[in-house]
Amino acid sequence: MHIVVNEALKVYIDPLTPDEHDALERSLLAEGCRDALVLWGDVLVDGHNRYGICQKHGIPFQTLQSTLFKTMEDVHLWMIDQHLGRRSVSDFQRGVLALRKREILNDRRLKAEPAAAPADNTAPPADETPPASPVAATAEPLRSRDDIAKAARLSSSQVVLIEKIQRQAAPEVVAAVKSGTISLNAAAAVATLPEQEQVAAAQGGKELLRQAAKRVRESRKKSATDEPQEQAGSTVEALKARITELEAENARLREQLAALAN
Repeated sequence: MHIVVNEALKVYIDPLTPDEHDALERSLLAEGCRDALVLWGDVLVDGHNRYGICQKHGIPFQTLQSTLFKTMEDVHLWMIDQHLGRRSVSDFQRGVLALRKREILNDRRLKAEPAAAPADNTAPPADETPPASPVAATAEPLRSRDDIAKAARLSSSQVVLIEKIQRQAAPEVVAAVKSGTISLNAAAAVATLPEQEQVAAAQGGKELLRQAAKRVRESRKKSATDEPQEQAGSTVEALKARITELEAENARLREQLAALAN
């Protein structure tokens, strides 16, 4: 049997810890692979960890063809929803998955939008329209940041941090937040630094990353404190200059009055 492990789907596979992998391996060796692997065509959709262990030890397994999917996008959406429902997935991973789900749904919506209708309005008969897949029919659109936060079981502010990390963080910082080495807040702070500084902090480990995040926060606080003082200083200087101008103008007026009196 030919089974394809799609590389693009691996990002949705929940990695097992070494202990979890060992436990699953012992179970499969002792009891065999009792649950069927789920396929869409020849693409493996569910059971990647079991498939790898069965291949390693030559353990027989059964497969089941899924009727849920019409396109590879349906497969992606289904796997995303499976992971969003798992407690073991980190906040960062859930946020990334929900943002990816929004991208897929937005792309699908744009493709589905009809082009400008031709003059004769010749539309295909209704019975020629391909049926929507069960996955597509139940997929809720994620139009706002609140929708994304709800899907990922996060707050809107956490989604903002995740978006910032995705846009600005060096891969090393992303890896650190994925592994739980630093928090979302710390990663978002470090992401504002130049890339070389981010990489150096990530390579230094947890403590250097925390120190880098602390420096960024302290710098922000200092800027917030200094700004009102700078504004006040600018106002005082402007008032002094204006007073000097008025005093000079008054002196000229007094001279003119004295000349008229003479």
